[in-house]
Amino acid sequence: MFIFGLAVVFKLLSIQFLQGDVYRAKATERVVKNVVIPANRGNVYSVNGNLLATSIPKYDIRFDALTPKAKIFEKHIKSLCDSLSKYSGKPANRLEKEIRRARANRNRYYLLARNISYSDYIRLRKFPLLELGAFKGGLIVEQTTKREHPMGGIAQRTIGYERIDDQGNVTRPGIDGAFGIKYLRGVDGQRKKQQIGKGQWKPLSDANEIEPKDGYDVYTTIDVNIQDIAHHALLAQLEKYKADHGCVVVMETKTGEIRAISNLGRNKNGHYYERLNYAVGESHESGSTFKLMALAAAFEDKVADTSDVVDTEKGILSFYGKKVRDSKYGGYGKITVSKAFEVSSNTGIVKVIDQAYRKQPEQFVDRLYDMNLNNDLDLPIIGEPQPIIPDPRVKNGRWSGIALQWMAYGYGVSFTPLQTLTFYNAVANDGVMVKPRFLREVREFDKVIEPFEKEVINKQICSKETISKLQTLLKNVVEKEHGTGHRLYSKNFSMAGKTGTCQKDYRDKEKLNYISSFAGYFPADNPKYSCIVVIHEPEKGIGYYGADVSGPVFKRVAQKIYTDTPLIDEIESLDVKMGAVDDDYESFYKTAQTYKTIMPNLLGMPAMDAVVLLENMEVDVKVRLNGNGIVKAQSVNKNTKLKNNQTVVLSAS
Repeated sequence: MFIFGLAVVFKLLSIQFLQGDVYRAKATERVVKNVVIPANRGNVYSVNGNLLATSIPKYDIRFDALTPKAKIFEKHIKSLCDSLSKYSGKPANRLEKEIRRARANRNRYYLLARNISYSDYIRLRKFPLLELGAFKGGLIVEQTTKREHPMGGIAQRTIGYERIDDQGNVTRPGIDGAFGIKYLRGVDGQRKKQQIGKGQWKPLSDANEIEPKDGYDVYTTIDVNIQDIAHHALLAQLEKYKADHGCVVVMETKTGEIRAISNLGRNKNGHYYERLNYAVGESHESGSTFKLMALAAAFEDKVADTSDVVDTEKGILSFYGKKVRDSKYGGYGKITVSKAFEVSSNTGIVKVIDQAYRKQPEQFVDRLYDMNLNNDLDLPIIGEPQPIIPDPRVKNGRWSGIALQWMAYGYGVSFTPLQTLTFYNAVANDGVMVKPRFLREVREFDKVIEPFEKEVINKQICSKETISKLQTLLKNVVEKEHGTGHRLYSKNFSMAGKTGTCQKDYRDKEKLNYISSFAGYFPADNPKYSCIVVIHEPEKGIGYYGADVSGPVFKRVAQKIYTDTPLIDEIESLDVKMGAVDDDYESFYKTAQTYKTIMPNLLGMPAMDAVVLLENMEVDVKVRLNGNGIVKAQSVNKNTKLKNNQTVVLSAS
């Protein structure tokens, strides 16, 4: 027993002195820990300074019912419950019973208010007992942040967010997701909390050990007015044609800044919302909008020209048993290449490309590569796929005996709407291909942390001569009566573009559907904006042609932008010296400063200037003007002292 006792004493001493620090650290870990305080995420603004996304602080107010001494508790409990009753609407006597029960049950984490705003938090802090703080009044404050989108569902997917699920998986779509880590997230703080039983933790003090540092603010290129126009124009057309989903993008031609991007998909109930970012992440066969790229290659290689005549052969061509058909029964006969594009003749464009490149299809593909059509846009927003262009030199199963011919009218190739728009924008921009841009600058309050400038992808995608021909073709599609986009023509403003109607799931006739699109720019001369509209699976019984389904969205966007933001009010320079005007102004100013109560000599002065001068004198005179033009006579002689209510008659001619 003596030896056993010695062993126990030895073990106690060993735990106390030799292993004491280890066990004390473990005990501390179990009852006290550092809790991460998330930093406020930076705001996301539009190009006009409108708030697109912001982090709103929310607060939970709890009460440590054991902290206040009995005397203090009894002194303030009734007034505290009266204040809480006015705030929450609950009866004061009921609140008092609940708080007394919490004190009796030794509840150190009693909830008073959950998820309240900052103004309510400040209000509750001033309530009796709670105003004494954490150590005397038992106040416990826990802060969280909630991401809000003031514009609601408009552009929500493009603005984006960052979400982390219970398994730690992170979802980061849109601008918020793309630039969150680098700019928006900020630096988290820390706060010590103590375990109080039942898995609950309470802060040890009001202050944080490490204060969180807020993230930077991001200023996008989105214009909320144009965004609103694009969103509602797309929504109206989707509902009209009962389509599955669609997107619209508006880009500033010279800079590549995205002014609007709307992506709407239909849910099971038939309502449309920002389901996915189709403009950035959905690649599909282009259909007739690719005909512009095909002719650009042919014009640049000088194997075809707009005036060349092509025989559409009654609207049907056959290659290895596969047929290319025109939408017009019987075809268009013999027409120019220009008209073949304007009426969107499949057989016409296919025949041009087949005759020019059938012996050397790699030359056609290389020309497409030269125009950067094989490269993605390297966007910061996650999810952009690589364009698909079949190449006879690449063994990936995409090339076949009909690949060249099918490429000519937009099948076998695949691009996202934004990739297609980038090419059309380059045509509008006289051949300069600029990268689509979503950010203008990053700021910390009024300090610019990082500006984002225009990025040029290709200084000249093809010759000026080719660009001029392409611009004329796109203009004719809308302006000429036979053009597929002529129903969009307006005398009030000019547009240029190309319709597209592409079959979808055409290998299975039961699933056959359509993709309707329109890509172009406005005004047709000196364009300011380019735009693309793509609508998937419109109800075939209502309509599916690009001119009918997507074209009106393009027109509505262009028309509204013209109406709300005129493009003709730009003035190159206001620094123009006009001697006569300056002399007249100096004379008027000198007279007005000299004659305050004495009648000046107004002969030879413009009548309206004379009236203004008299009416702004220190003497209240009444002016009657006969005629207009230049003052020829005045009823009161110059240098005469004027009186209040005196009438001065001026005669002008």
